[in-house]
Amino acid sequence: MNDLKIHIVNSLRGGQAFVPIEKAIENVDPKIRNKRPNDHLHSIWEELEHLRIAQEDIYKYMIDPNWESPKWPDNYWADPSTDVTDKIWGKTHSELLKDLNAVIKLVENPDVDLLKVIPHTKSHTYLRECLVLIEHNAYHTGKIIDIRKALGDWK
Repeated sequence: MNDLKIHIVNSLRGGQAFVPIEKAIENVDPKIRNKRPNDHLHSIWEELEHLRIAQEDIYKYMIDPNWESPKWPDNYWADPSTDVTDKIWGKTHSELLKDLNAVIKLVENPDVDLLKVIPHTKSHTYLRECLVLIEHNAYHTGKIIDIRKALGDWK
């Protein structure tokens, strides 16, 4: 694997300039998963589900010419009234990691040239989509940490 791919994979995993998502949601108190610290912030659950939805969208956009993105912004955010059970939380978490690992496998694939335009797009490269994903995941992972701090649940 070339140096560019190694750097992209490391950034997708997090932990270089930002906390990996697994660390950001480690040991979240279930009682605060869907609690908003104030009217200006989402809940941890809303941020996590938004990460999952957006990441799925970016991944499927790269691999499926028939993929239709969710309607922005309504379908990119969780319903704030959702009762976030352990099952729902676990499903979101596992799907987020599954898609992240699928993106990593795509990047690691020797047949994928990150600098080439994705065949079914007009001008977007695999590299562009990976960078958008890295930036998006870093931003919202930081938001999760800020929310946890505001709720007194971050050490």
